[in-house]
Amino acid sequence: MAWNDQRARGALRALFAEAIRAADPRAILAAHLPEKPKGRVVVVGAGKSAAVMAAAVEAAWPDVALSGLVVTRYGHGCPTTKIEVVEASHPVPDAAGAEAAKRIAGMVRGLNEDDLVLALISGGGSALLAAPAEGLTLADKQAVNRALLACGANINEMNAVRRHLSAIKGGRLAAAAAPARVVTLAISDVPGDDPAVIASGPTVPDPSTFAEAQAIIARYGIKVPAAVEAHLKAAADETPKPGDPRLARAEFRMIATPMMALKAAAEAAKGMGLTPLILGDALEGEANQLGRALGGMALSAAMHGLPVAGPAVLLSGGETTVTIGDTEPGQGGRNTECLLGAVLALAGREGVWALMGDTDGIDGSETNAGAIAGPDTLARARAAGLDAAACLAGHDSHRVFATLGDLVTTGPTLTNVNDFRAMLIA
Repeated sequence: MAWNDQRARGALRALFAEAIRAADPRAILAAHLPEKPKGRVVVVGAGKSAAVMAAAVEAAWPDVALSGLVVTRYGHGCPTTKIEVVEASHPVPDAAGAEAAKRIAGMVRGLNEDDLVLALISGGGSALLAAPAEGLTLADKQAVNRALLACGANINEMNAVRRHLSAIKGGRLAAAAAPARVVTLAISDVPGDDPAVIASGPTVPDPSTFAEAQAIIARYGIKVPAAVEAHLKAAADETPKPGDPRLARAEFRMIATPMMALKAAAEAAKGMGLTPLILGDALEGEANQLGRALGGMALSAAMHGLPVAGPAVLLSGGETTVTIGDTEPGQGGRNTECLLGAVLALAGREGVWALMGDTDGIDGSETNAGAIAGPDTLARARAAGLDAAACLAGHDSHRVFATLGDLVTTGPTLTNVNDFRAMLIA
């Protein structure tokens, strides 16, 4: 059967859905739970998947007296009966997240060796678990967060700074829970799956330092509030490091990762008659530049059968950045920006389609997960009076795909294993 537009678009949407399904806590979490403890079970957590993870714990342990609280993004909650769910702001923290973080810190104190703290951690937890370090305010953290998001820093750099402005991140939550056992169930949304980077690692040792956080601020020329500058310079209360005895009973279990999602999509692609090639799960860089590079790879595959001959699909994950600069941005999103870069590189090449989306269902601050494009995308944009290159330069990629009716909208998926990119070569 030939690969026409309808079939190609349907296949790409199905691959995206399979990647999300492979990271759904309702299907995978129960297998990773520890043995039930003699004492109490306190469930805490933060992230875009925290609420559905809490619901999965309740379903798996109906006979356990659970208590606790998790904080998730607005619109990402789901019903629970024993574990409280609080919704808060992401990517810039708000008072609801700060209050939830304060309550979570209080819940894990005063436990004993027979007790278990079950920490449910997923992407987005850095902003949602907003407990300012002593001497700092929520406004201080909000200012730094906004600057980090706009400057082009990658997620590792952003979270190194966040850990050193927090009373709970960078292993401090697990330290507060000692001597109780702490088991973290995590869904990775970061390139490399580093536990210290996922939600800024509230339950794991922090290898970074105050000096590194200061260097990142300086590298990007970020102007921070005076209290933040003084806090980083004083370096008075360093985060727990590897070997810290307070973290001796803390265990970390990864239940879903970007590579797991890509492998699931690759298996689904084989069933569609496509040869899958996973380019990597940690592709980073400026969104538009990575898009152009991916477009070039797809063009090579279409013209030369390299790096893979069609019918095939190029799969990749990771998290790009968008550096705004001094100009007023339009409606963007890193996935639509990456996709528009690929569209421009392909220049209308026949037989190539692409979908790029965030597995959490929200691309940046918009309500779509991402978008889909085909050989006719540039021509249709021109017919609609849009200059795709100018839109890309103005960080206005969302407008292009919205005008064409090519946004991919899933709503909150209640999981998050970073961005998913698929380029189909017929």
